[in-house]
Amino acid sequence: MNFHGIDLNLLVAFDALMNERNVTRAATQVGVSQPAMSAALSRLRKCFSDPLFLRSAEGLLPTPRARDLAEPIAQALRQIEFTLVKKPEFVPEKATLTFTLGLSDYPAFVLLPSLLQALETTAPGVSLNVHAFNDRDDAVDLLDAGVIDAAIGMPPTHADGRILTRPVLQDRFVTIIAKDHPAARRGMSMKTYLDLHHVLVSPESERYGLVDQALAQQGKKRKLALTLPQMFAVPGIVARTSMTATIMKQVALTSPAGHRLALFPPPVALPEVVFDLIWHRRSDAHPAQLWFRGFISDHAACFAG
Repeated sequence: MNFHGIDLNLLVAFDALMNERNVTRAATQVGVSQPAMSAALSRLRKCFSDPLFLRSAEGLLPTPRARDLAEPIAQALRQIEFTLVKKPEFVPEKATLTFTLGLSDYPAFVLLPSLLQALETTAPGVSLNVHAFNDRDDAVDLLDAGVIDAAIGMPPTHADGRILTRPVLQDRFVTIIAKDHPAARRGMSMKTYLDLHHVLVSPESERYGLVDQALAQQGKKRKLALTLPQMFAVPGIVARTSMTATIMKQVALTSPAGHRLALFPPPVALPEVVFDLIWHRRSDAHPAQLWFRGFISDHAACFAG
């Protein structure tokens, strides 16, 4: 490699291109013109003897060489910044700003009310703008575009160095039935489970879910009475009918109808569900963003599945 062609500004340009996957947005991030960023990319390609970024319909796609370089260069720049630039301390009690948080349905239902209550006490001048999303990879697009500061949702299917994640919420499935149902006194055996009529949560309206897959492996099948696209109406329905459902525990516990339900372990083995805090590497070291992510993580720790 030709070290004589490398300067710190080129490494900053490389880091911005990895973050943004777009020459114009990378130029804006660094504070240079689009032609200057294009020229920096040309110099980087020459210095590393590699194209580094290839144009595609989704933006600039990093080559394997670029992916290998991304984290070491990012770490080196963060260390230089830490050494040379003293960042102002973030004081939540005195701050006046707005964070934009991307939320899928589950954390919006389970976590958001108590998170806002805690935020009101801890940082009264901080407001929150919530941006809803459904598909797990929508969070990546929103972070890339700078629409949101962070997100809570299912882990993205395509992890990349520019998108950082850590688990913050974990839940498990429970089988629910009305407390005054005779089955609530007998317990949830497999026979009882299969004798009942079930509510299935299926965003795609398919009449086959995780429970059905697990039952099929044992040569069994349940009776479906209702299919819904989301689970938050399910506790109220089950509390008022003779039906049963298998949903995430915190949804049952935080529902207004939760006190009218009996909860049992499902008679089939089901995986635990993990939700990640997701953010962009460009905001990884920002003091306010650091505090915000830590605040979310600390608060979410109270919700054990």
